Amino acid sequence: MRVLLLIKGDPEPGAAPSEELLVTMGRYNDELKDAGVLIDLAGLLPSATGRRVRFSGGDRTVLDGPFPKPKELIAGYWILQVASMDEAVEWAKRLPFEAFSQIYPGEYGAEVEVEIRQLFEPESG
Repeated sequence: MRVLLLIKGDPEPGAAPSEELLVTMGRYNDELKDAGVLIDLAGLLPSATGRRVRFSGGDRTVLDGPFPKPKELIAGYWILQVASMDEAVEWAKRLPFEAFSQIYPGEYGAEVEVEIRQLFEPESG
């Protein structure tokens, strides 16, 4: 099964990850690669650089970032191929959140959240 691990947050515009964070997250990503479960990953730029298109009735409205509620926004993701949701949870629990929370020191403190969602895959054959 394929799953999407979503890490929540919204970095400040212009904020750059430290070298220590890049190394720590690189090690975690290498573990995923070495285990053969990593399909894709990416970090997202701050919501201040993003846009939303809202559909309401027949209207379409474009909203410029930044967006409210940064703890509900997505900061990055991993797509994994795992045998079960339990395996996905185990990989998520191994995320070095202490290093990741450095991006949001005043906003999150010691709390980072990762959401795990299974990707829809039509049955083949």
